[in-house]
Amino acid sequence: PGGKQVIVDAKVPLAAYLDAIEATDPGERDARLADHARHVRDHVQKLSEKQYWAQFVDSPEMVIMFLPDEGFFRAAWEHDRDLVELGIRSRVHIASPTTLIVLLQAIAHGWQQEKIAEDARTVHALGRELFERLTVTGAHLAKVGSSLERAVGSYNEAVGSLERRVLPTARKLGEASLSEKELAVLETLVTTATPIRAPELAPPAASSPAKAVAAPP
Repeated sequence: PGGKQVIVDAKVPLAAYLDAIEATDPGERDARLADHARHVRDHVQKLSEKQYWAQFVDSPEMVIMFLPDEGFFRAAWEHDRDLVELGIRSRVHIASPTTLIVLLQAIAHGWQQEKIAEDARTVHALGRELFERLTVTGAHLAKVGSSLERAVGSYNEAVGSLERRVLPTARKLGEASLSEKELAVLETLVTTATPIRAPELAPPAASSPAKAVAAPP
């Protein structure tokens, strides 16, 4: 998943094992199987020293050493019971045809879960950032609405002053000069800005000053 890579090595020497299969003398067969176990151990150590995982960016820090038959591993393990522990310490996991598929599926599943968790963390961070920005935007809009209401109030006050104090004199002057033009009638504005009611967008309420309360006698 995601272009990741798993390193699988399949170059384990098997000559000693094949010689053991062909041997007719029990002692000779046991000696060849011991050689086979030693060859497997040596290969584990060589793979660990090469550190193939360091050559790839998206790769687990391990190598899978593949044995193409269950009997190859069983024969080596019977003569060297520490092979599995050695592989774990050396970051070399010995796998047969059966365990290889299971191991690869387990690695792929782990990577998929990691990707899902990473996506969830990204969505959570973006959601928090969006919510915070909406809160700031709501506070700005509330300020704009308050400014609009103050501007409308100032306009209405100016219209009222003009109608009460200026236009009466201007009309008398127009009548004295026999002008045919009439002054336009100005009307006050009744439109108000729609308040923000959503609690997520409402600006934080200003803290009111503390009031002194007299203690009862």
